[in-house]
Amino acid sequence: MHNLLMMLQAPEPVLVAKNTYALLGAGIGLGLAIIGAGIGIGRIGGQAVEAIARQPEASKDIQGAMILTAALIEGATLAALVFALLFKILA
Repeated sequence: MHNLLMMLQAPEPVLVAKNTYALLGAGIGLGLAIIGAGIGIGRIGGQAVEAIARQPEASKDIQGAMILTAALIEGATLAALVFALLFKILA
């Protein structure tokens, strides 16, 4: 009976603190990744609009490069999201 009560007690404070810090780190990492992606894609869109305004005849090439670059940024952001969640789960 005594062993059962010991197992039902709260986890050790060190393990709880480690898990809390992992959750905090994952949240900060996700936030930074999303903010960085938002800033990057915003700059891509703004610069593409300026480039198209200067050279309208090159709009197809500019749009293609813009979409490709935005997709690469989204891929890096998704990888950061997955890694942050994995580190949180494994910690």
